[in-house]
Amino acid sequence: MPKYLFEANYVGDGIKGLMQEGGTKRREALEKALSSVGGSLESFYYAFGYYDVLGVFEVPDDASAAALSLLINSTGNVNVRLKPLLTAETIDEAAKKTPSYRAPGQ
Repeated sequence: MPKYLFEANYVGDGIKGLMQEGGTKRREALEKALSSVGGSLESFYYAFGYYDVLGVFEVPDDASAAALSLLINSTGNVNVRLKPLLTAETIDEAAKKTPSYRAPGQ
């Protein structure tokens, strides 16, 4: 199953909601959302710095990841960014491919 790194910031009412509910309730909400598309949460951490929350989850496909991202971002209370995570074996496969490309100006 594809894995994704997520980075999220709480904004506006999202910050107020986090303060009222606490961190574990927000983690549970994400676990429920992931479960609704056949996914699961691998890791979930709060952090200092630019991102408030970081973690890794699995979902069956890119469409499921995109649906979650769209839904969460549409609330206006959380800004989430997803990054697909690739295995070393996937990079091995990519290195064997020979795409055709012309760089700009060449």
